[in-house]
Parts: sequence; C-alpha cells; structure tokens
Amino acid sequence: MQITNRLYYDNAYLTQFDAVVVAAREKDSAMEIALDQSAFYPTSGGQPYDTGTLNDCRVTDVTVEENVVWHRIAGSLKVGEKVHGEIDWPRRFDHMQQHGADHVLAGACYELFGGETIGLHLGEEVSSIDMTLPGGRTHLSETEIERLETLVNARIQRDAPVRCWFPDEDELNALPLRKKPTVTEHVRIVAFGDYEMVACGGTHPNTAAQLGVIKVISCAPARGKMRLTFVAGMRAVKYLQQCALAAQKIAKEVSSDIPGAHEAYLREKEAARETRQQLQQSLTEAAVEITRAGGTAMANGGVLYVRHLPFLDRAHLTHTAAVLVKDGNAIALLSCPDKNGCAVVFLRSNDRSEDMSQLLRQSGARGGGKPDMAQGSAADEGVLLAARALLEKNE
Repeated sequence: MQITNRLYYDNAYLTQFDAVVVAAREKDSAMEIALDQSAFYPTSGGQPYDTGTLNDCRVTDVTVEENVVWHRIAGSLKVGEKVHGEIDWPRRFDHMQQHGADHVLAGACYELFGGETIGLHLGEEVSSIDMTLPGGRTHLSETEIERLETLVNARIQRDAPVRCWFPDEDELNALPLRKKPTVTEHVRIVAFGDYEMVACGGTHPNTAAQLGVIKVISCAPARGKMRLTFVAGMRAVKYLQQCALAAQKIAKEVSSDIPGAHEAYLREKEAARETRQQLQQSLTEAAVEITRAGGTAMANGGVLYVRHLPFLDRAHLTHTAAVLVKDGNAIALLSCPDKNGCAVVFLRSNDRSEDMSQLLRQSGARGGGKPDMAQGSAADEGVLLAARALLEKNE
C-alpha cells in the first residue's frame, strides 16, 4: 500500500489540494479511500480529524493505518480517479489553536510545577490535558492557576515563531525536549520560541500570537491525575464574553461594580440566610402554637397532636414534632406538602410505648424509621386520620 504524503506536515494552512485515489474499501457500511497525498488531518494525538470535501463527496472521518490516511466519504470515488480536496478551514484553525494552546500550557505547567503530560483531548467545546504532578498532587490552587495563565498569555503576546521539522538522529538526540518521543522513526519536532519543544505530529499555527488567548476553565482530579480544562482562540473569546456578561448582570443585581460583586453577593446571601432562618423560626413557632391548641387527650393518658401544616417543609415539620413531644407523654402525627403528595412525620415521647414505624406502615404511608420516630410520604393528609383511628382503636 502506498504511504500517504501528508501535506499538512509542510503547510498547516493548505486548504485545497489535488490528488489521486490509490485505494478504496468498504468499512462499517461506508466507503473509505486512500490518496497519494492529502492535507486532511487524521485523528491522532488527541487532535480530531479534519472535515471537508473530495470532489462532490463530503469527508466525514479521517484515520491513519500504517502511514496510510483513509478518508471516509459520503459518496463514491474510484481507484485512479483524480480528486480536488478542500479542508473545512474554520474547524482546522480552531483545532490548531487548541492544540497549540496545549503545547504552551503543558510546557508552562512543566516549568512551573513539574507537571508531566500524559494525555490530551480536544473536545467540541473545551479541551483538556491530563497530568501527573510531583507528590501525587491532583489540582492547582487559584493562585497557581492565575500564575499559569499569566505566563502562557504573556508568551503568546511575545509572538514567538512556531517551528515544525524532522531532525536527523544526531540533532534529535541533542534537542532539549520536554519529554521523550513516543516513536523512534520519522520523529517530528514542534518548538514554540525558546520555551516549548516536544515531538508532535499535529497541526499548529505559524506563530504563538495566533493562539489569541488561553483561559483555564477548571482544574480537578481525574482518575488519580490532574485534569486541566481550557479554551483558546475564538473559543476563549466567546467564553470570556459570556463570563463578562454574566458578571455585569450579577454586579447590577447586587448594586456593585464587577470587582466587588462577589463580596456584595456574599453579604446579600448571608442576609437572605438570616432572613430565612428568622422566617422558618416564626413559622415553626406558629406551627407549634396552632398544633398544640388542637391537641386532644388520649384515653390511656397523654396528648395526641394531629395536624397538616401546609406552610412547613419536611425539616421544620420534624422540628415542630420534636417541640410538641419534648415535655413527655405525647404523640405528634404531622404532615406537610411534598413533591410526592405529603411528607409525614410520626413522633412520640420517650415515655410512651407505641411503635411509630409500625403505625406509619399500617396507616398507608410509605417510609419507615424506629419505634419512637418514623417518617415518609403519603398521597394526602388523610393518612393522619387513618393513623389517629388506629391509635384510638388500640387504646
């Protein structure tokens, strides 16, 4: 099989070319063809394939097998047929920016923190680098991320040239590579200025400034390693536009400028929390007062409280029941609205022997608990009447 001459090695900006079909095959119910030369980049090294056209056929996938580049097409071409290829340039250049940003970020992480790259993934919206850090660290601090972003974007602004070439063995052995190549033959080197040099077969811009800007979106553990998620170029511009718009809206809502918006938000959040606490406390006090007023004496002694409280939530329903039975010799059967109908809490004081868990199940509610307390849900507050009837029957 004729090895494909990969035109993007010499010119990543080549968007059109002419070639000849040298092989064709059917794979997964689709036609794939190989050309004598191609500018289409095949999926490899974490960088996705190019799309575009070959004559009137749309290229939907590109792979490489034993140095032969296979193009999956929507259509049909014959061996020996001459083709004109056109690359989807916006997709290619976006990948060039993300891939170039990977180099600059990985080199800076190695320089600043000793991070060693073990994997790259260029996604449709964001890209990520998986790294190992000394001491098994799996994340960077906010200060470290700011330091990293400052360094890589300062280097972009210096607009250093990006060089790609195939050195001979002697030159290769003398180069200060960030990490050892994963292949031993036809090793292609990519260098960004004097600060990043590594073996790579991908596509890259001619100068660092064409990366535009790099923004780290997140840094988090991933399978015991560190995953750095980022965007570059127009992806970064769009992301920062969205962030700026959101920040402006939030600042306006809290009557602040953007730098002070977070502190203003925290103050409002704390004020809202205190207000909610005060409101819930007032509602709980009201619930206790209303329910206590409707308490009835049981035949075997003690007080029975039965009430549906539509203005409480489950947490404060439990607290209300606890207040009602704390003085002893009491049972509280309470409910409040819930997404499944009603939340139900059955609670007795420690000096009584009724089994609340059994009562909950016998009354038709779903849930469980212990003899002194049970909780669950029911279709409606009618479960309280059923439970009350069971208690009165057993008195």
